[in-house]
Amino acid sequence: MKVLANDGIAQSGQVKLEDNGFTVVTETVAQENLINEINEKEYEVLLVRSATKVRQDIIDSCPSLKMIGRGGVGMDNIDVAYAREKGINVFNTPAASSLAVAELVTAQLFSLARSVYDSERQMPVNGKDNFKGLKKQYGKGIELRGKTLGIIGFGRIGQYTAKYALGLGMNVIAYDPFMEKATIPVDVANQTVNIEITTSSLDTLLSASDFISLHVPMPADGKALISTAEFDKMKEGVRIVNAARGGVIDEDALIKALESGKVNSVALDVFVNEPTPREDLLNNKKIALTPHIGAATVEAQDRIGTELADNIINFYNK
Repeated sequence: MKVLANDGIAQSGQVKLEDNGFTVVTETVAQENLINEINEKEYEVLLVRSATKVRQDIIDSCPSLKMIGRGGVGMDNIDVAYAREKGINVFNTPAASSLAVAELVTAQLFSLARSVYDSERQMPVNGKDNFKGLKKQYGKGIELRGKTLGIIGFGRIGQYTAKYALGLGMNVIAYDPFMEKATIPVDVANQTVNIEITTSSLDTLLSASDFISLHVPMPADGKALISTAEFDKMKEGVRIVNAARGGVIDEDALIKALESGKVNSVALDVFVNEPTPREDLLNNKKIALTPHIGAATVEAQDRIGTELADNIINFYNK
């Protein structure tokens, strides 16, 4: 059985598959050549992350495909329902990367609160000649303790993010139309404290939050969840982290909100036009930038690779 891991797979997953008799190829095939490659090599399993798109054309044109696996949480780059209608097993690894994403979000909360992201840009350029000026410029940060974090989307990643925020002494409110409440276990000094959070309306979250973190897939209608109307409801000077999907925030509206001061700063790990984000975002001094690395820790990739392998092995051993 042949597996094409078109966006790569951790060695742990590759070794496990090969030990169970699978042939695993990790060389990336360009999107436009994918159909020919799958048919020529008769791949039965296609593994992707966020880069490769698996749409109806691939599903219809590749009769050898039996499984499509997504290493990570969201599957909006796969036509899931259509593939399943065609009898293809489609799966992802929703739990494996949750902790890693939540840790990146937490790091960005600190970075936005203290302008670390911008200071790191300026120090190599101006630190020698304008040290005192930069010290004054970046000496007006805020503390996270006591601030309110609004979490939009309260699934695994949102709940892990809440766990970190509660441990830091933040107040947490959450919005999730599919969840009424959740219990968050917070580990403190070898003890676990269970904190129940009841979800609120989106409007309540937007108006009450000092920081906002998004953990939602792209809306089914393709429209941004956060645009001008939502920015207008936010506190003046709110700080935002998006490690979900680029399209959940209207990037034009975001630029305007940053220019007006409604949004103090934002951390983006995801962009609408990946892998070629727009330059006005990349060059904006109020934006902390990372290249979609939310799930990219050694530990998370090992978990993802192992879980992908287990799904494939279990499927073929039925």
